[in-house]
Amino acid sequence: MATQSPFSLAAGLVEQLGANLQPPPWVVGELQHRLVLFLNHVLMQEPEAQARLVRQKGRQVRMQWRGFTLELAPTPAGLLEIPAGASRPDLLLTVTEGFPFALAQAALRGDKPAVRIEGDVQLAAEVNWLVDHVRWDAEEDLARLVGDAPANAVARAARGAAQALQQFVRVRPAAGADKAPA
Repeated sequence: MATQSPFSLAAGLVEQLGANLQPPPWVVGELQHRLVLFLNHVLMQEPEAQARLVRQKGRQVRMQWRGFTLELAPTPAGLLEIPAGASRPDLLLTVTEGFPFALAQAALRGDKPAVRIEGDVQLAAEVNWLVDHVRWDAEEDLARLVGDAPANAVARAARGAAQALQQFVRVRPAAGADKAPA
């Protein structure tokens, strides 16, 4: 007799709840604007990324996952903005994994999610370069607020916690893989 994991039962309940609940449009808009501000903060620390985005100005990228959509357009300054008005994007990126827990596990393992790409190949290559090379230096930002030594201590603790979580995610599926269904 095969038994169902309590984790898969909980994941199924969360999936059903998430499919039925959608935030109001104003919340989605505010979150998108905050995300663009954060992305621009990170981009301003990377001159090469800004130079690459300047070459793509006037183009639009639409990213989709389930019912969520984010449209971005590079600005002449090499940053990002949410384009005004609806128009056809030059690049459509659709995350094909539908389950949030599977996406979270892949992210913890350091894997990129599976994405269906439609549109401008050159723009897709630039987006891929940005994903591969641009990183947020949280420690540097924290150091501006609390100083170098405390920021370094917090960053070390966070890296240790992240490594422990990654190791747990890697080991957990392997431990259940050796059990054959009855």
